[in-house]
Amino acid sequence: MKMIKSIPTEIREFLEKEGGSSIFLEGASGTGKTTLALQLIEEIAEPEKSFYLSTRVSDEALYQQFPWLEEKEMRSQITDASKVFLETLYGEEEEEEEASLPEEEKEKIEGAQEFLSTIREEGPPENVDRTRLNQLDKEIPGLERIYDRIDKILPERSLLVIDSIEGITHKYGIDMESFVMTIQKDLVENSNTNLIMVLEKEAAPDLEYLSDGVVQMNRYQLEGRNVRSIKLKKLRAVKISQPSYLMSLDGGRFKCFEPYELKISGCREWEAVEAPEEKYSTGTEDIDELMDGGFDAGSYNVFEVEENVSNEEFFSVIRPIFLNFLAQKKGVLTSLSGGTHPENLKDDLTRFVPENNFNEKFRIVDYFTSKTDKPYKLALAGKNQSQYREIYNKSMEELKGQKDQGILDYTGLDTLEYMQGGEIAVKQLLNGVATTKNSDNVGIGILKPGLNISREIKNMADNYFVIVSINKTPCIYGIKPKTGLYAIVTDEEKGSPYIRLDPIV
Repeated sequence: MKMIKSIPTEIREFLEKEGGSSIFLEGASGTGKTTLALQLIEEIAEPEKSFYLSTRVSDEALYQQFPWLEEKEMRSQITDASKVFLETLYGEEEEEEEASLPEEEKEKIEGAQEFLSTIREEGPPENVDRTRLNQLDKEIPGLERIYDRIDKILPERSLLVIDSIEGITHKYGIDMESFVMTIQKDLVENSNTNLIMVLEKEAAPDLEYLSDGVVQMNRYQLEGRNVRSIKLKKLRAVKISQPSYLMSLDGGRFKCFEPYELKISGCREWEAVEAPEEKYSTGTEDIDELMDGGFDAGSYNVFEVEENVSNEEFFSVIRPIFLNFLAQKKGVLTSLSGGTHPENLKDDLTRFVPENNFNEKFRIVDYFTSKTDKPYKLALAGKNQSQYREIYNKSMEELKGQKDQGILDYTGLDTLEYMQGGEIAVKQLLNGVATTKNSDNVGIGILKPGLNISREIKNMADNYFVIVSINKTPCIYGIKPKTGLYAIVTDEEKGSPYIRLDPIV
């Protein structure tokens, strides 16, 4: 399953089901309505059977904002579709398209339509219904031309995008509700047309009952960083499995993010990601880049994990760090966060690194076991502080080996505070951070909500990242260094458990 999709699954199913359907795209300016509407033409409809009516003053304004439209197929269709409307506004005359078709082409089209009508008992309509259009008290020449063009495509289905409803109704002085009712009845319900109506409002409760679907685009701030989401308020006859998606407009393209899922098909050994000298890679090139190459030797690094983040979402970032150290035969000493079991962690990681490598280079502090035959466990139950430090330091030296290599010292700070108490935990943490900063090791602290040592740890950190879940998609942003917001997604080229970061813009 791809974690990034250009169109939410529910919208795709809605527009691909039998018969015509209509959608209101609501949202304030800049939320991505036009971007989504154009990609619906590109990906769900057939461009040659689609029409985009815009109140923009020139087609070039579209190309400047959406460079991908200049691809030959899309450019010709967008230019043609908007030209029809623009020429109507400015009084230019256009020769009828039918007149430009060779007689042979006309005969082919008429023959195909006649054949389809003979094999269909109750199929799509053959002609556009103009009942409501004829009842309007004002003429809309641009819309009438679109009716003519849809008529030529029937019984095949067309897609009409109107961007925006306010722009057209204001231009002609038409009541918005009457206009929407006209195109809904004539084109959608009676002429097999899919209709996308862009609204320049965050919500339009007085109009929503007229359409089959309502999709709302939103933009808000998270700690000064842009977050975008798409909300599926109504899609008639389609099950909405996920009401809201995280989305991005990176590169002028609409994309939405599926919930994170570790999907392993045929495990293969982890390929180490190299780092510059005096650095340690996080196992994720995009995170390394945010830190100018990776963790510095002698640095202390904090990952704050928000309350709504699942263990799998959080571990999508941590797993590559562990694997990258192990793949390079560098030691890892851990005190795990609550809820993470040593055996489960071992089973997880040894899918991607040899078990003997894990046993030799990975150590897990176990405060609840006094004896163990597992080489990767440090059984510390019943030990006093002096004994604890002796065992801990001895394990650290063993992991460093004869070459005195730097190791990863990983601490679940919730476990530290729970086992040691607030004041002792702070003192122990200060000592541990000081030791790390005077060594070639890398320290990582995992900060969960509600811990008393939160303030102290923020001040100690060389790098400080926050992991948060937005609409079931794990995201990360940096406080030290300050970064934008990124969605955490599976690296599609390498596959799980490799990840990459996708910017939310």
